[in-house]
Amino acid sequence: MEKNKKTLLAGLFMTALFILWTAMLRSADVQPVGLNETDIGFASLNVWFHKLTGEHMWLYTITDWLGLVPIFICLIFAGIGLVQLVLRRSLLKVDKNIILLGVYYTAVIFAYLIFEMIPLNYRPVLIEGRMEASYPSSTTLLVLSVMPTLCFQANRRVKDIRLKYIINTFAVLFTMFMVAGRTISGVHWLTDIIGSVLLSSGMFLFYMFSAQTADAPKRLNGE
Repeated sequence: MEKNKKTLLAGLFMTALFILWTAMLRSADVQPVGLNETDIGFASLNVWFHKLTGEHMWLYTITDWLGLVPIFICLIFAGIGLVQLVLRRSLLKVDKNIILLGVYYTAVIFAYLIFEMIPLNYRPVLIEGRMEASYPSSTTLLVLSVMPTLCFQANRRVKDIRLKYIINTFAVLFTMFMVAGRTISGVHWLTDIIGSVLLSSGMFLFYMFSAQTADAPKRLNGE
């Protein structure tokens, strides 16, 4: 229970940081340095970093296609939940951490849609000739929200130590590549990536707290 409290507090802390970071994005060093002179927060930092990395559309394309990997992982867990529902013939008998995972993924999608409908800034480059919402980075948010759940579920469900190690290693390396790729590809401002890291961290910690709390009776009973 003490560990769960720390997880909850960490989730609250990261969420508070995201809210503060988002508020500062609209008020700190705001300058019309974006496309069509759109306002960008932390302008000096963002422009400096964008000039430092440059634009690498090939890297954007690769990371964009690899964004299908976390979606595929979501479908795998959806399949696990569906199989349990069919075999156990009751939603109440589906593993609670799987049900909570579905709720969590829905919350991630909801967060993405909110920022798509209310763009706080726009990408530093045109995508197929269009200006697109940039904050937070949706691909980074998706990867950082889903890949930790792969590790979390694998550590609970996979008994083979070697397979568990392979899954965890893949998840970590894939996440590092995707976050680094989106950061240096030049299709996002640096603050977009930071915002995604904060938001996804807070949301995942809330999921982990909920799943651990839901499974607590099983652990107490030695199941």
